[in-house]
Amino acid sequence: MSQSAAAAAEAEVELEVEVPAEVAPPKEETAKTPARNKPKLLPPYAVVVLNDDLHSFDYVIHTFQKVFGYAPEKCFQLAKQIHEQGRGIVWTGPKEVAELKRDLIRSAGPDTNAAKTVDWPLGVEIEPLPG
Repeated sequence: MSQSAAAAAEAEVELEVEVPAEVAPPKEETAKTPARNKPKLLPPYAVVVLNDDLHSFDYVIHTFQKVFGYAPEKCFQLAKQIHEQGRGIVWTGPKEVAELKRDLIRSAGPDTNAAKTVDWPLGVEIEPLPG
């Protein structure tokens, strides 16, 4: 046989492939993850500032602006709420960031705007929120 005849003969050969009568649908992955593989969500934490009658409103407002980046109006409203209610939540979020915000408030320096200079920081604590 010549090469062209052999090539023609190969082209005519049909491959027999068995196709099952019913093909099973592909398995779908379940959207549910076993409970043991799910990460446990941590509760959010609140930064709570406590009222005292020694720190000035200017100092509190300036500290909130520096630590949280809030507008002066929001800082005033928070300071007023803390003054009237004795305490107030000024920020919420992950525990590590709440700890950082607490530490930044504590390290804000002395209040030289008060009638007598106040050398100790604002009272501040963090608390877990229900969640």
